[in-house]
Amino acid sequence: MCAPEVSGHVMTLETEYGVPTVAVHGAAFARLVDSVVRVNGMPRARRAYVPMPVLTKTPAELRGYVEGDDPVSGQPFMAGVLEALTRPLDADDLRGVEFDRDTPRLLEPDTEENLHRLFRDNAWTDFLPIVLPTEERVAAMLAGTSHAPDEVVGQMRPTGFRELWDFTVEKVAVNAVMAGAEPEYLPVILALASSGMTARQSSTSSMANMVVVNGPIRDEIGMNSGLGALGPYNQANAAIGRAFGLLSQNVQGGSVPGLTYMGAQGNNFAYNSLTFAENQEKSPWEPYHVQHGFDVEESTATVFYVWGNVWTEGVRSRWEEKLKAILGGQDPFDGSILVLDPLVARSFYDLGFDRKEKLIQWIHENVKISAGFWWENFTTRNLMHELAEQGVEPWATYASVPPEELIPMFEPDNIHVVVVGGSSNAQWSSFQGRTLDARFRNAPTDPATVSIDRWR
Repeated sequence: MCAPEVSGHVMTLETEYGVPTVAVHGAAFARLVDSVVRVNGMPRARRAYVPMPVLTKTPAELRGYVEGDDPVSGQPFMAGVLEALTRPLDADDLRGVEFDRDTPRLLEPDTEENLHRLFRDNAWTDFLPIVLPTEERVAAMLAGTSHAPDEVVGQMRPTGFRELWDFTVEKVAVNAVMAGAEPEYLPVILALASSGMTARQSSTSSMANMVVVNGPIRDEIGMNSGLGALGPYNQANAAIGRAFGLLSQNVQGGSVPGLTYMGAQGNNFAYNSLTFAENQEKSPWEPYHVQHGFDVEESTATVFYVWGNVWTEGVRSRWEEKLKAILGGQDPFDGSILVLDPLVARSFYDLGFDRKEKLIQWIHENVKISAGFWWENFTTRNLMHELAEQGVEPWATYASVPPEELIPMFEPDNIHVVVVGGSSNAQWSSFQGRTLDARFRNAPTDPATVSIDRWR
């Protein structure tokens, strides 16, 4: 069975080599596949569908899929595949389509109620009330940056198999207004937009985001890094995160369930992308952005993709056992982000972890699972096995050891530690998540940590 991005390879075989091909997909992706082939200019691309799920089925059940009917067309599956493979391509198959990407800058005047309804009906909102982006409000927002309204900020798309869309400073400002942001927040929002990392990722695994802000701008705009920093208690935290989500869905070409969004359950973190400032002042370690090569006086934003989290408190005598149990319950490869209250960070510091890197290395060396279990994971098997076959380390070594041998769950560069909280409880959480390296970003140059000062 193929994910929708396989249609892209199929279309290349047809357009470049004239070879009739058929992409096979799970039936749940039918609307998404139709959209993908249309926006890529080949709406007649040949495709077939099988029932879902696939992963949990026996060989006999999977054979039944192939010998049965295509659940979308209702015709026998193999007969449809063979017919599509043997029918020569004609001019209509390869003609493609063109799209007009121009959109009106202003909507027609109407009542406030009707305009709110229009925004909802077009899925331009997160279905919470918005601030209508009038010309006056957008102009006031643009005063928060020295950059021209028509300057291109970057490109974005919901997944790697869709086209990249350009967007301008003004379009980011429009979404900042909608989210209830203040003009002084705009440089942070522009920095997030420039990362190329969408806050409306279409992955079936229901990703959301975590945004960590470092540097002087935290105090300048009144962000919260203490009590309740991850909760609904600070306008800057809330509005910046919400603006990131709104601009993502609106500048990338949409985020519509079944069409451009396929998260199986969705993710409540997406409402404001878990946006907070790191508590640099109470951390015993260097700030996150300094750890990753930025100057302490530079303001930055870091974007992570996250799934869920596990909460606990205290660093007591059996902390090793607890840490291994918590992290060992996560999926391998995807990485882990430890979010520690300053009390917890200080406890780890007193245990001898005087640098974050020492704690990260301890996790890498001590949180392990069997190689067999590691390679049975869907993500590692599908994304890393090819690298292992190419001899890329450490994946090649992990693939060569006996199935029962223990190997690290996470590589050091995919373990992250940030400090936030008000020291009212020794609370800490582990989030399943990661920043994206070049294999998984929208473009090889997309950074995980971006400069905010660049957008002042």
